[in-house]
Amino acid sequence: MKTLREAPVGATCKVVKLHGVGAVKRRIMDMGITKGVEVHIRKIAPLGDPVEVTVRGYELSLRKADAEMIEIE
Repeated sequence: MKTLREAPVGATCKVVKLHGVGAVKRRIMDMGITKGVEVHIRKIAPLGDPVEVTVRGYELSLRKADAEMIEIE
């Protein structure tokens, strides 16, 4: 299982599954990250938190903990 947190800068990945539970999963889905959507990794902060991605045409910053809940291929 590879997560969004492990993806290199510049990669474009497809979301396979969300591993969050309850409100956390709902919040990630409300931001536009759902199964099957393509996500482009734009930047990763020097200490690894946050990760900046492009999803559905807009930029989004995710915490490291949230990025680890998103399984990609």
